[in-house]
Amino acid sequence: MKESFWGYFIIICGIVGIAIVFLFQDVTNTNDQNYYLLKEITEASMVDAVDITYYRQNGIIAINKEKFTENFIRRYAESSSLNKTYDVKIYDIVEQPPKVSLSVSSMSTMFNFTGDQFNITNRLDAILEDKEQK
Repeated sequence: MKESFWGYFIIICGIVGIAIVFLFQDVTNTNDQNYYLLKEITEASMVDAVDITYYRQNGIIAINKEKFTENFIRRYAESSSLNKTYDVKIYDIVEQPPKVSLSVSSMSTMFNFTGDQFNITNRLDAILEDKEQK
């Protein structure tokens, strides 16, 4: 009987260990995923939002606020994970010169035993530069 309790104890310790590994993996992957998604999607959305007619008339790069916001939200929604809750905050959009300040917070719905929720927040300030050719 004593040996069977040791067997149960080892199995329970293994299950608890695997749960802890999944928890840390979920947090780490969330931070990395959010950072790279935020960086790449912001750059792509800023390029898509460039106002071509204004550039052709004046030779100065400017972006459209509404088009940037629409592209950013659409791209982020397509690329993000479905098992997390995201909070996207766009603080500042300057049309000329193109500058954007935003943050994305994610809340994991996995491993929420105690009711305490933790947010992982990534902030980004991006400036779109042109390569001036002479």
